[in-house]
Parts: sequence; structure tokens; C-alpha cells
Amino acid sequence: MARSSVITHPLSRRRLLKGGAALGIGSAAALGLRPAWANPWGQTNTYAKGIEEGPEVALAIRRESLEIDGQAARPYTINGESPGPMIRLKEGQDAVLRVTNLLDEPTSIHWHGLILPPDQDGVPGVSFAGIAPGETFTYRFPVRQNGTYWYHSHSGLQEQLGHAGPLIIDAAEREPFRYDREHVLLLTDWTFEDPMAVFRNLKTAEGYYNFQERTIGDFFADVREKGFAATAEMRGMWAKMRMSSRDIADVTGSTYTYLLNGHSPEENWTALFKAGERIRLRVINGSAMSYFDVRIPGLKMTVVAADGQPVQPVPVDEFRIGVAETYDVLVAPEDDTAYTIFAESMDRSGYARATLAPREGMAAEIPERRRIADRGMEAMGAHGMDHSSMSDSDMEGMDHSNMSGDDREGMDHSEMDHGGSMARESAKTRGNGMLAAGEAQPGSRYDQAGIGIDPNARRTLVYRDLKAFTPWPDRREPGRELELHLTGNMERYMWSFDGKTFSEVTGPIHFEKDERLRLILVNDTMMEHPIHLHGMWMELENGQGELIPRKHTLNIKPGERVSALITADAEGSWAFHCHLLYHMDAGMFRVVKVA
Repeated sequence: MARSSVITHPLSRRRLLKGGAALGIGSAAALGLRPAWANPWGQTNTYAKGIEEGPEVALAIRRESLEIDGQAARPYTINGESPGPMIRLKEGQDAVLRVTNLLDEPTSIHWHGLILPPDQDGVPGVSFAGIAPGETFTYRFPVRQNGTYWYHSHSGLQEQLGHAGPLIIDAAEREPFRYDREHVLLLTDWTFEDPMAVFRNLKTAEGYYNFQERTIGDFFADVREKGFAATAEMRGMWAKMRMSSRDIADVTGSTYTYLLNGHSPEENWTALFKAGERIRLRVINGSAMSYFDVRIPGLKMTVVAADGQPVQPVPVDEFRIGVAETYDVLVAPEDDTAYTIFAESMDRSGYARATLAPREGMAAEIPERRRIADRGMEAMGAHGMDHSSMSDSDMEGMDHSNMSGDDREGMDHSEMDHGGSMARESAKTRGNGMLAAGEAQPGSRYDQAGIGIDPNARRTLVYRDLKAFTPWPDRREPGRELELHLTGNMERYMWSFDGKTFSEVTGPIHFEKDERLRLILVNDTMMEHPIHLHGMWMELENGQGELIPRKHTLNIKPGERVSALITADAEGSWAFHCHLLYHMDAGMFRVVKVA
């Protein structure tokens, strides 16, 4: 089975000109050739930092003194920049990327979302030894896809200190949408603390960075809305679990400065446009721990790609982007005015911001931040269990890291949706009892954007909206199912799969070469987890049948059960992990071996 991710709609020049004329668009404009200052692919003012064009690129990694948000800092730099330069490759090239380590410690680069040989994937200890101090490692791989991706260190906690950058692959054929200009928007979270100190703080005290805890005023507000009994019961449940309903993000704006292309909100990085242009925004969440809700007040966005893969257009006012995800959106400002690109952290403790404007020096109003939300029953129940009748000893059962496989099976996750009701009967199943390919798992919440989003306030992207342009070539039904539980203990800050951290497992997860399988992920924790599989696509079973979308990172909400189809055509060993950096380092990491 070929592993190309390319989806193209090859059109002749004549058909493009004819189509443009039919839409009332000038022929040159239909090809993206106007305005004259924009080249045919719209690659103008792409990024705030440097650009390294392929197929041959040289990168040097150092630790240097730079200013971040007006303060002295010591980030990791790539070619003198942090975040690193944008690497631009073209589909069909053979990429040669020479990475020189000028640090006093080993380093690495993982090319996130790229389909390539395992020894070029850049994960130390899996199929690659890492890059020792003073050494140069040359990555060589054929570029067999296009779209918006990124790269980052897979060594220790280096990614937290700026060791990341955007990776753009231009299509060999014209893509199924037109634009006049593009901008790359890389979101990151920066801390002036040592990342190891952050990690120790998380292990020392649950909620160490959460300064948005509930107050007496919040309690009485809930009493007015829900009544005293219901409020007291809910508060009692959280107290028994020694957790806060406002544990939305482990690391917050109390230590993070949220950056867009390396710039703080006060620095007002500006992306230029001319009124009437159609602009492609390539949005990358390259942060260590932060989810963002992205909107541009006054402008409708049309989502046209997810994780580098084209999707059928979805008009939205806002989208949530999990750690390591990418979304491409089109905007078309008609007025000669400025617009704020507003990326609000999911826990509402801060935001990244830039300005989309016709001229430098302009600014638009910055939206007021929303209030932090409280976790509800969907997080606490994690499959609808009635915790209200549990004793303190019963609550210990919520520590899934100590549960055996039999304990988890006894919970019977497979038959419940997030409200605890029986849902299997409404799903389309095959003769062997397995769901038909493309059907959404009972217990999935693809029609919900997630915590803190009011669906009535504005049109927000949800996973259910994502629909591929064409079916994936492998149309086989899955031959088997593999179910994994996302588990953890917030109080001890231990994160794992199936109750075992990476240091506790004895071997890899096995995929058979070329098999078609269904991977089921059940989130038994009260936190979101962006789960990333290296080397292969995951086809998210979001109910879109044969047009389910391909993704390299899946956001799994608390208490949610999701599934993806995988064609195991990538022989070798591959990393599989939560992309929250401190969760991965705390044990939510496995190796998948395809053999």
C-alpha cells in the first residue's frame, strides 16, 4: 500500500481559466497571479523570522542569550532564532537537512507529521541515537506529502525553551483552494523558569500554577443557579478526589508568556494584507502544554486543512487547536482596517495576539478574555459512574494508574456514552460485532468543541465538521481492534497508558505489517490529551463514513472514547505519546512496532 498523503485535483490551465471566468474572476486572479507583488503560490510575508528553502537545508542548534517579551532569556536557538526558522520544502523533493549540535548536551529534531523512514524520524532511543554535542546528523528522506507541519526537539524538555519551528511543504499540484497571500502563525508558550523546575513544581503540588481557583463568591453563585444541595454535592465530589474543577491546564499564564511567531501580545506582530485579498493562515500549535481558542473578530474563517491534510471547507468564527495540531484557514478582509488575531488559552489565563492589517503600526481592539470554566460531570464521571455515593476508599479507584486491566474492563466502557447511557445499539455494526469503518464510537463527543466554549456564542469548529476531500486509498474494514486507556494520577503527576508509565512497560505495542486496525482511545482522566502517532496517519472515525479525516494528532477530551483507523504500512519502531510535554515526560509514552 502506498503511503502518500497527497490529495490533488489536477486541473489544466484551460479549465482553471474557464472556471475563473465563470465565477467572474479575472483569469490571472483565478491562478493566483495578481496582485503583481504576490507570486502564484501566495508566499508573501510568510513568517516573522527566517526562511530556509529546501531541498538542502543546514541548521545549527545553540543555547543563546536573546530577548523575549522585553526580558533577557536563554532559549535554544536554531540558526540564531527562537522559535527556529521556517523550513520550506516541496512535494516530490528528496530533502537533505543537516543538523549541527552546538550545545553541550545531546539534541534532536522530529519532523512532526511527516511520513518518512523510522531512522529519520528523530526520536532518540527509538530508531535514532540522537545528535551528540559537536556532531552533525544529516536527515535524508523523500517528501511525499504537502501541507502545514512543524518540527521540534524530542530530547528532554528542550521543546519548552524554543526548540521548534514551522515546516511548510508546497504542493506539486495546485491545491483545491485559491489564495493570494499566506501567513504562518506559530503559537508557543514560554516560561522564564527552568523547565525542570516547572516539572518538579507539578509533582510537588497539584494545581501549583492554577491561580484561578473557586471563591466563596463562585460557591454562592452556583447555589443561586443550581441550588444548595446540588452545589454541595458537586463540591464534595471534587474535594474527595483532591482535585479542583478548575484544573483546566497544568501550566498556566502564571508562568507562561504566550507567543505568536515568538512575539508577546504587547509586541503586536503584524501580518500584512491588501483589502480584497484571500489570505491563507497556516496556524500551528507548537506549544509545550497550551491549548488555544483562535478567532479574528470581524472576520469569518474557512477551515481548509487539518494537520496538513485538505478538508472540505468549513466556515467558522473560532477553532480550538490542541497541542501539536495544525489548521489552515482562509480569510478575506474587504475593508482597509486592522483585525486582531486572538489566541486565548483554554484556561483563560492569558492569550497570544497578532494583528492582521493593511499597514504596519495598526492595531484593533483586543477582545475581553472569557472567564475560566468549571469541569463538569463529563470529566468527573469518565463514563457516567455515580461518584456521589462513593466513600473515600472508593474514590481511590479513580486513580486509574493503580487499576488492573480487569478493573477497567469491569467498568464496561464500551457500552456507555459520556452520559452513561447504552449507545451501542444505535451504531452500525458488522457481522463480527465491530463498528463499520468510519462510524463514531459510542462515548465520543465530536460535536462538542470542549470546555469553556459556548456553542451559542459563535460558530466553533468541532471534529464532526472535518471531512476529507476524497476517501483514503485503503478502504478495508479493520481486521482487529486495539483499545488503550489514557490514565493518570494528578496528585502524584503520573501519566500513563493502561495504568503503566513508559518505564513500567516491558515491550512495544505491536502492529502487523500492512494490517488495517482500529485504535480505540479511552480517556479515563480529567484532562485533555493530544495523542500523537509517529510514522502513520490516524483516520479519525468521526461519523463521516468513507470521508473521515486523516490526522497525526488527536485531541481526546476527559471521559471521551474515540477511535481511528490505521493502515500499518510503516515498518519499524515509532513513538506514540501524549503531546503535552510534561505528560510525555511523566510516562504517557509508548513505542509502536510495525513488523
